[in-house]
Amino acid sequence: MKTKRKLLSIFLLMAVTLSLSFSEGNKETAKKKTQEITVITHRTDLVDNLFQEYVAEFNKIYPDIKVNYESITDYEGEIKIRMNTKQYGDLLMIPDTGFAISELPDFFEPLGTAKDMAAKYEFTTDKEFNGMVYGISSVGNAQGIIYNKEVFKKAGIKKIPATPEEFLDALKMIKSNTDAIPYYTNYAAAWPLGGQWEAQAPNVAGDAKWYTQKLPHTKAPWSEGQPYYVLSKLLWDMVSMELIEEDPTTTDWEACKGMIAKGEIASMVLGSWSIIQMQQAASSLGIDPGVIGYMPFPYTNADGHVYASVGSDKQFGINVHSENKEAARKYLDWFTEKSGFAQHESGISPVKGGAYPDALVAFGELGVKFIQNVPAMKGEETLLDDIDSEAEIGRWSESYRTRILEAAIGNRDESFDDIMTDLNTKWAKAMSTLGVK
Repeated sequence: MKTKRKLLSIFLLMAVTLSLSFSEGNKETAKKKTQEITVITHRTDLVDNLFQEYVAEFNKIYPDIKVNYESITDYEGEIKIRMNTKQYGDLLMIPDTGFAISELPDFFEPLGTAKDMAAKYEFTTDKEFNGMVYGISSVGNAQGIIYNKEVFKKAGIKKIPATPEEFLDALKMIKSNTDAIPYYTNYAAAWPLGGQWEAQAPNVAGDAKWYTQKLPHTKAPWSEGQPYYVLSKLLWDMVSMELIEEDPTTTDWEACKGMIAKGEIASMVLGSWSIIQMQQAASSLGIDPGVIGYMPFPYTNADGHVYASVGSDKQFGINVHSENKEAARKYLDWFTEKSGFAQHESGISPVKGGAYPDALVAFGELGVKFIQNVPAMKGEETLLDDIDSEAEIGRWSESYRTRILEAAIGNRDESFDDIMTDLNTKWAKAMSTLGVK
């Protein structure tokens, strides 16, 4: 009997142990199933289709992480308002404007040291502060001009313009020989006159150090021969020569995609991220997407080369207040390394060693040299933004370029030289106030 009782006790103990193990297993499974993250994006066009496909693929590897997407049309405006609270998703795109590099640690989780991240990813210096990286690029872009190949051919343009003068001549030929709008400003949308033009400055400089290390110490960057002057003068000339749309206030960003595909628009200054959108618009209209071309910004440097800067599109950051940082990081790593998003966007992979997209292969054939901005000098990580903020110019916003456009049209009583002088004065005063030499 003692043996039977002993055996029974052993069986009961085993049963209790198994029951507890099963219970703990269920708890662990339940815990895993409760992992849920919210990804906030500016890509309203992809959130209900492509990104849902990505989530499905991700869940084949991580079935315990539920990924919810939220898109915002006015991303830059709304996300900064939400960042005044702790509720701004788990994974989001770091805003480009009105946000100082020094503020990164207040809002975003560090993703790794600058050295470790740079060994694996491209464009890590864009969101680096005090030796830590806070953002990973969703896709890399080259900077230049998107155009309709057929319109250029119909206008009689034989070669890709390599100087501002050649580009203006090409636009004049388009105006004379076709019905297309030579250059479309997208004035009503505003943002295309901001960051899309600002990003062209390194192309004109032809110097990877100019933007991050030399510009903060340049007292008159809107002086003749300087990159900002070259860009501003081209915009002024296109507008004053009436080589743009008849009424800039009526421009339509979404409509312009179909318009350039149909040959109603000849060209626009936009990053290479726009290629796929214009090609898709062409395909949806039954037009060969090959009609969409991409050219480097028309400026030949003193060394005889045309340059194209490459850099990050919007970057992913993890909310420093998130309760699901580990899950957010898993999705971030999968998205950048496994999703194929860069290829889908005809962009440059954020992971080192990725191939350049077909749309940019032509740049190599034209002998274009790619450059990537180097980091700011130690101790000057926020200096450029500080000067810009003090001067109240807003390099990445559309503000001073809309001013140029409106003056060139005749809606403002000031000349091109008046504007350049004013910008230089404000910049120099800001440098003086901040004690910058």
